[in-house]
Amino acid sequence: MGQQVMKACENNDGIFCTVLNSAFPKRDFPAWMQLVAGIVDVLLLIALILAGAMIIRKVVHRLITRLTMRASVGVLPERLRGKAVLTSTEAAAAIMTERRRARAETMGSVLRSLASVVILGTAALMVFAKLGVELAPLLTSVGIIGVAVGFGAQELVKDFIAGMFMLLEDQYGVGDVIDTGVAVGTVEAVTLRITRLRDADGKVWYVRNGTITRIGNESQGWSRALVDVPVPYDSDVATVRDLLTDIAHDMWEDPEYRDTVIVEEPQVFGLESVSGSSVIFRVSARTVPARHLEVARELRLRVKRAFDDKSLTFAA
Repeated sequence: MGQQVMKACENNDGIFCTVLNSAFPKRDFPAWMQLVAGIVDVLLLIALILAGAMIIRKVVHRLITRLTMRASVGVLPERLRGKAVLTSTEAAAAIMTERRRARAETMGSVLRSLASVVILGTAALMVFAKLGVELAPLLTSVGIIGVAVGFGAQELVKDFIAGMFMLLEDQYGVGDVIDTGVAVGTVEAVTLRITRLRDADGKVWYVRNGTITRIGNESQGWSRALVDVPVPYDSDVATVRDLLTDIAHDMWEDPEYRDTVIVEEPQVFGLESVSGSSVIFRVSARTVPARHLEVARELRLRVKRAFDDKSLTFAA
């Protein structure tokens, strides 16, 4: 190491040695002076490399933050800010805005970490080169270790890749009710490695992203409430259909449900099935995400009241 430093200083390699030799061109310096000058020069170059790496890292981090936040397009319209009651469309817009913002923050964090690894790793290699370390054997050793770690951490890499695609494609987010195949529940946390769910019984499930092969999301876009009404076979089909249509229209006109829970007027599909003892009518209502069970219960309650008022009966 000392011989390399002295040789570099004799050949005017480096900033400090070049300045020293230029200031005193005809003076012979002792060996220790050249060694000290070479060490100072190496330390100066290392400091410049590290400072440059930190500056580049900061600039790249700020650039990634701007790009990810701009890509999120998460600006809530001024007319919705501070509004106490939102319609279904406005609520969906607010939810999507928050989801885009959260997804952008997560992706920004991942990209910043990746940028830090690349920039600081490159700076470390440059520092080793200045210290006279042979990079070829070092890179070969790192490659072999990386292959060994890769074989041992295949599941971890699989989880991270699946998590990246899940975030990019916005398959689900915090607050969504999803079915992962192994567990059904509300998403409480999403990371690149695991998804945390809480089911209807309050049990918390930790599901690795790499093990999820299919996702059923009940909270994206809209949901549908379906209510089947069985009546005796000899019932007047027209009377029952008209009664169910009136019930659906009255619920659509109810300000407690219109636009805030139900997004379009419920429809009576008519005869869903016919058997020897009963006829089944189906009522359908499109609702905001994850509110279909509430609407279905309310529809059943209103059907029960209307049937009691008209002295109609249900099929067994």
